[in-house]
This record gives sequence, C-alpha cells and structure tokens, in this order.
Amino acid sequence: MRFSFKACLGRAVSLTAISLFTVGLASAATDSYPDKPITVVVPFGAGGTTTTLARLMADELAKKMGETVIVENRPGAGGNIGMDYVARAKPDGYTLLMGPIGLAINPAIYPKLSFDPIHDFAPISLYGGVANILAVSPAVPVTTLTELIAYAKENPGKLTQGSSGNGSSSHLAGEMLRSQAGIDFVHVPYKGGAQAMQDLLAGQISMLFDQVPAVYPHVRAQKVRALGVSTKERSSGAPEIPTIAEQGLPDFEVNVWFGFLAPKGTPRSVIDKVNTNMVAVLNDPDFKTRMTSMGVDTMPSTPEEFQKYLEAETERWGKVAKESGARLE
Repeated sequence: MRFSFKACLGRAVSLTAISLFTVGLASAATDSYPDKPITVVVPFGAGGTTTTLARLMADELAKKMGETVIVENRPGAGGNIGMDYVARAKPDGYTLLMGPIGLAINPAIYPKLSFDPIHDFAPISLYGGVANILAVSPAVPVTTLTELIAYAKENPGKLTQGSSGNGSSSHLAGEMLRSQAGIDFVHVPYKGGAQAMQDLLAGQISMLFDQVPAVYPHVRAQKVRALGVSTKERSSGAPEIPTIAEQGLPDFEVNVWFGFLAPKGTPRSVIDKVNTNMVAVLNDPDFKTRMTSMGVDTMPSTPEEFQKYLEAETERWGKVAKESGARLE
C-alpha cells in the first residue's frame, strides 16, 4: 500500500473541521442555555423542607436566568427513585436534582442502588445545611445532654428515640449519639418526622432528632426540651441552644445539607452558568436573611468543593451505618 501524505493531511483537516464544528455547536448550545424550562427534581414528597427550599431557589434562578424553573416531586425509596431519575436524565442542564444528605447515606444502607452518587452526578453547588435539634419529652427527667447521658446509663434500654425512618439522618444521628456517648436506647422508626414529633409531644417516645424548623416552635412553646443541636457551630435559627459537640462529644456532627446536581456528562459551561447564578442567590443578603429565619445556613460552593464534600460525607456516613448495622433492602 502506497503512503499518501496529502491524503492523510486531507483526512486530518477534515477531522479537525468536524471537531471544531462539534465544539462550535456545543458552544452555541451553551450560549443559548437555558432556552426552555428547567426542572428541579426533589426526591421526596411535597411539603417538606427540601421542597420548600427547592422552590425558593427555583424562583430566584428563574429571575436571574430568564427562564421558568419547575420543581417536580418524585418521592420513594428514601429518595432513591428521584435520584435515579436524574442520574438517567439527558445531561443537557434541563433536569437537575435538589440533592439531599441521602446521597451520602443511602449507599451504606441500600445494598442494590441503581446509581452511584459519587460518579453519576455532576455537582453544581451546595445550597445550605440545617441542624437537627435533639429534643426530649418533658416526661424525661433531664434538662441537659449530660443529664440525659447519665440517665440513659442508669436506665439502659428505657429511653426510646423516634426517627423519620430507618436509615434517615435522624435515625443515624441517634446511632452516632449511642456510639459516642456509650449509651443504649430503643430506636422507633416512623414513616416521617411529623408522626414522630406527634408522639414526642404526646410523651409516647423519649427523644427525637429533627430539623430546626420542625422542632424549634415546640421548644419555644415549652412543649419539648432542646438539649443540643447537631452541627459543629450553633444554628443561626436557634442560636441559644448549645451544640452537642460543645457539651462533651467533640466529634459529634450532623449537618442535614442540600445541594444542586446535574447528570454526569452535563457540559461544564452549563454547570458553571447554574453555579454562578446559584451562588449569587446564596450570597444575596436578603436571601440569606430569609434562610436564617428558617434555620438554614447557606453553603455556596464550587462544583469541586461540593464533590469533595460529598465524598467525605459518604465515607463518614458509611462508617456510622456500619457501626449501627442499619441496612435496607
């Protein structure tokens, strides 16, 4: 076979032209993004904190990006149904995920996930974090975390801890407390935090971890006692409540975080455009004040920072789940 430099050069020029043409199309598509409504999937039912926060951000992004942003609830299987839906969606920036802390927890408790939270998504930015309040029924004769730990040790297995379900962050917060404080109690899972709270108010369970917006009104009404918040720093929504970490358990930390992600393969330029607008919203003083009033501490980040955070959280919660033996089919 005779080698032809001219033919090879021609093919190289053609391939380069095709490549440049493809890049040009991608660039043009990015420049016009968004040119149709964007859907933000919330992997839980309507009415919860995740949906509320998603709608607030959707409204602000719509103003900044000049296009409708729709919030769609796809609940089920601890958030896995909605997360799987986004993981399989077309990576064009028009289907995004309001990712919950379950992205980091679920790999440890669901043995057969249909998606990989670390590798099947392109993080955009963290949104914010909400502290859990450790609240106890007035029927429990304690007023501080130290007293609760002492009481639990004197009465092993007598206390009951409600949660929003097996494998939830409220469940695993209790398991973290059990491990770090060296105490024992009975876990009582519910189908949601609202049901658990009703039983705490009725004195049917001893204690409960739940998010600041759900618990704090009952604390102010003196219907339950707050013994501590789960984050490393005090919550902006309940600043007078000490952290669990500052009360003798320095390694205790549960931050119920949220963030926006896209399917893997979404163009980086699209990710950057959403990130720029989202971070601008999170840094807006009025928006931050609104979040603070809800007990949410904003956490704007780069995509890379979110990726590292997700990896670290997945490793940490994997250890907690393993120690607790939590496992769901």
